[in-house]
Amino acid sequence: MCQSNALQGPDLHTGKWLRSGNGGSSSCAGDPQPQLESPGPAGSAGGTPNRRARFRLQFPQLALRRRLGQLSCMSRPALKLRSWPLTILYYLLPFGALKPLTRVGWRPVSRVALYKSVPTRLLSRAWGRLNQVELPTWLRKPVYSLYIWTFGVNMKEAAVEDLHHYRNLSEFFRRKLKPQARPVCCVHSVISPSDGKILNFGQVKNCEVEQVKGVTYSLESFLGPRISTEDLRFSEVPPGNSFQQQLVTKEGNELYHCVIYLAPGDYHCFHSPTDWRVSHRRHFPGSLMSVNPGVARWIKELFCHNERVVLTGDWKHGFFSLTAVGATNVGSIRIYFDQDLHTNSPRYSKGSYNDFSFISNNNKEGIPMRKGEHLGEFNLGSTIVLIFEAPKDFKFHLKAGQKIRFGEALGSL
Repeated sequence: MCQSNALQGPDLHTGKWLRSGNGGSSSCAGDPQPQLESPGPAGSAGGTPNRRARFRLQFPQLALRRRLGQLSCMSRPALKLRSWPLTILYYLLPFGALKPLTRVGWRPVSRVALYKSVPTRLLSRAWGRLNQVELPTWLRKPVYSLYIWTFGVNMKEAAVEDLHHYRNLSEFFRRKLKPQARPVCCVHSVISPSDGKILNFGQVKNCEVEQVKGVTYSLESFLGPRISTEDLRFSEVPPGNSFQQQLVTKEGNELYHCVIYLAPGDYHCFHSPTDWRVSHRRHFPGSLMSVNPGVARWIKELFCHNERVVLTGDWKHGFFSLTAVGATNVGSIRIYFDQDLHTNSPRYSKGSYNDFSFISNNNKEGIPMRKGEHLGEFNLGSTIVLIFEAPKDFKFHLKAGQKIRFGEALGSL
């Protein structure tokens, strides 16, 4: 006579194995009894778990897997919303406290995606408003002294050293320098347009520019489509050439670039790096992520994502451009001769840009700029990118990572 005592499988709530009937096993007289410690594969038909498998099942992974399965059935926005708190804890908690979750199917949102989700434009506008708030006279010196100590500002170079003179943070950030503080180099053809740190420089190769060592971005994505020849003095370039070749207007010339990072403690105005003519302005609304060198190594094509103002024109050797790249807490980018420019607007279309030509029927020359002349300013530290055409014997007098000040030589022929 046979008795029913078959194993049914694990309980999803407790992880324990259940038996059917009255707790016996299905066997007839003479049949061998099932061995509970048999080494057969766990979960197979008629098989039983060994000690290691039973221990694994007793660990509350089944409930966790079931919960993660419910998350996978959610819509993408809802899933992202539910994953962010865990992701933040995953990156913040020490010793990999939440790393075991990755072994049961959960994957954290990437650091880049998490950072891009931060409302940097809103924060930057709020910071810009805060900068405009007039500080009480008694509070100005403590606030500015803390900033000076934190970022190493040299107030001996400021035109006005008295901290009580600056009514708000914005005025303090945009302080003017003494005339003798930044002598302009007259010997070399291209000077630094601002104080800062040299992130990268050299020839443009394969239509790509290095934002920092080993991390590149597309030249065309950064500058946008080529400007119509009505704004340039040079002849039409055959359309079959690459974007880089279209920018080089004279035979035997090369395209060069230089990236200068302005830290919060640096002088925030920027100047004309050479004698040139500005013919066109292109404004790209975009993100306002930090342009700190550490972040620049982290996010590919960072400069193409961020808001920027591209000034293009020509100098004695051909094409020349200066791009002011926005960053977190940079409430605005200001160009002194362009009153129509408005940056960090509340709404914009991703990937859009707007153009403005300084050449008209009444002005065939555009905006002439002299070397060292005031050009614009940031509300806080950011980045200047120079891309220009020059003969092959042009040489930079720089080292990557070096500190540089406005007026010092970048390179010459």
